[in-house]
This record gives sequence, C-alpha cells and structure tokens, in this order.
Amino acid sequence: MKTRLSGLHPTVLVLAGTHFIVDGFGNILAPLLPLLILNLNLSLAAAGTLQMCFQLANSVAQLGFGHIADRWRPRLLLLAGPILCVTTITLIGLAPDPVTLALVLVVGGLGGAAFHPPAAAIVHRLSGAQRGMAMSTHITSGTVGQAMAPLAFAPFVQQFGLAATPLLMVPALLALMVLRRRIPTFERLQEHHEAGGLAALRPYARPLTLLYFIVVLRTLTAMSFGTFVPVLLTRRGMSLAQAGTAVSIYLIAVGLGGFIGGPSADRFGPRRVILISLVASVPFLVLAPLLHGWPFVVLLAIGGFLLQSTLPVNVTFAQTIAPISAATVSSLMMGFAWGTGGLSVPLVGMLADRVGIERALIAMSGLPLVAALLAIALPSRKQPHVAARASDATTAEGIGIDVAD
Repeated sequence: MKTRLSGLHPTVLVLAGTHFIVDGFGNILAPLLPLLILNLNLSLAAAGTLQMCFQLANSVAQLGFGHIADRWRPRLLLLAGPILCVTTITLIGLAPDPVTLALVLVVGGLGGAAFHPPAAAIVHRLSGAQRGMAMSTHITSGTVGQAMAPLAFAPFVQQFGLAATPLLMVPALLALMVLRRRIPTFERLQEHHEAGGLAALRPYARPLTLLYFIVVLRTLTAMSFGTFVPVLLTRRGMSLAQAGTAVSIYLIAVGLGGFIGGPSADRFGPRRVILISLVASVPFLVLAPLLHGWPFVVLLAIGGFLLQSTLPVNVTFAQTIAPISAATVSSLMMGFAWGTGGLSVPLVGMLADRVGIERALIAMSGLPLVAALLAIALPSRKQPHVAARASDATTAEGIGIDVAD
C-alpha cells in the first residue's frame, strides 16, 4: 500500500533511510583517525591525503555515475552502491599500511558515489511541491548518519580494537536487505531522445558555476573541521569516545541546519538563505578553535548548523535552474563539488602541521565569506515551475512500480 508521511512519497523515506547508512559508514575514517595516525605513523598531511582519496572516489566519481544514472538502470546503482560501500569500508581497521588503507577508502567511496546521484534525482522527481522539504529530509538523513558514526564507531573500536571493524558490516547489510525491497524500479531517468549530461547544462552554465564554487568553498570549510577536530580534541586530552561524542554533536547540528535550510528556501528564496547562512556561520567558526571544552563544542555546533543549512538549498536550486539531467546536476552539486573541496584537505593538513590545527581551522573559517560574495550574483527570484516531461510520468505512482510491502 502506498502511503505518505508528512506529504512525502514513501520512496523518498526509503532512500533517506539508505542514505543514513551510506553516509554513516562513509564517515568511518574521521573518528578513527587518531588511532590510525598512531598505528600507521601518519602525519596530519597524510591523514588529509587519505580523506582526499576517499572524497575523490565518493564525491568526484559521482559525476560519472550521474551520467550513467540518467541513461541506464538507476535502481541497480541504488542497490549495489550501498552494499559495496558497507562491505569494503568496514575493512578499514585491517589495513596494514597507508596504501592499503587508501585502497579500501577508494573502493568503499565508489560504492557511495554510485548511490548518491540517482537517489537525489529520484527524490527530486517524487517531491512534488515540497522540493525543499523532500531534499532536506533526504540530505539530513545522510548527515544524521554521519553524526551517528562517531558515536557508534569510536566506542566500538575503543572497546574491541581496530581489527574488529569488519563486524560493523553485519547490522548494516541486514538493514540494507530490508530497505532494498522497498526501492522501486526505474528504467531510466530520462528518455532516449532527450539530451543529457554536461552538454545539456551549457545554457545554465553561469548560475551552475557560481553554485558549484559556493559548494566547493563550503565543503572545504566543513571538511576541514570534520577531519581535524577529532585529532585536535584527542591532543587536548579527550578520549577517542569523548572526541567522537563532540563531533557527533557538531554533525547533529549540521543535520538540523540542512533540514531547516530546504523549507526556508521554499519560503524565502534560495539565494537569500544561502547568503544569510554563509555569512552568519563565520563568527562562530572563527571563535570556536580559540575555546576549550563545552564552549568550543557549542560554538562549533552553531557554526556548523548555519554553514550546512545551504546544502539542500544548493542542490534543489541547481535542479530548478537546470530542470534536465537531474542525476547529472545532482552529482555536480553533491559529488563533484564536494570532491573538489576534499582535494584541498591535504593542504589544510600541511598548514596544520606548520602552524597548528587551531590556526589552520581559523583560516578555513573565512572561506564562507568568499562563497557569500559569489552568491550575490545568483538569480534573486525563484525559477518558474517547469512542466513535467513525459519521462517524469514514470514515477513510482505513474508506471505501477512494484514496491514490496
């Protein structure tokens, strides 16, 4: 039976649940970095390089998977991607050297990259008039998964050791087996005769380019904090579990920001929400590294809340500006831009090795202001609603998709 919760299509909720698992396991590296740095004798620059390897696979590769999803069988990517991610990335604790660890991260990241573009495109298609709410629900579920990762993985490894990380795949695979039965069949996301891919986006190049660089700068800021805060806190005397709890509080705040950002854009307009949130996040992010204990965590959480509230807004705004090749647009905003931001994390690690983590994070805190300057040139009014294409009729409700009960 097809039911709706808060006006959202049930498939949106199923994909949100899968997103929770994929992004949760995709965040396994950061909370375990303090132990991996000790075990493998890693510098902060090397730690940043490992994060870059994962981001290249998990984010940049989304552009290729988005191109495939627009033309091929998106359901196969939705099913196989999460399984590959979970079964591979949980081997992280068995890696005997940095090269093997990088390989594990790359393969696991590719699994996540296969899932994200078709999932975001289908959520957009099934969102109806609640585009901001649907995308916020989908993206926030992934962010909450990231937030839960330190709470689950850090205490587990502290109790059982790094060698036990493969056991973490068991509950995840069981959950995925349940969710996969609820994912409908989509033959393709666009008709054969429709142009697609990056070539079809040329008429929208200017606003999409602005949004792309806004996401890159926002991602680099957020990823710098997400990667190096656990190391900073353990060096200040916190245990691995305590540092994981602090990071989880930050990521929960990030998720709440994303959940509020989408509906706010529906009401006030995406450009206004992007501008306000970027500028407002800077004071909190600048001051946080100067503090210790709970004041540090509180300011970091507020800064993350404001910074990440732009995340679903950027995706839905891009999909509205360019209402074709939805998976490719999603992969450009969610994947390729995130990955480009991740490429710079090793440079942040190098800076932290030279001047200290605190000063490096303060330097990164100014990047949202640059992103806000770019946002000024974005379209100031909402794009007109685009009539549904013939291919849009092939939704879970329109083509009699078999959704298992």
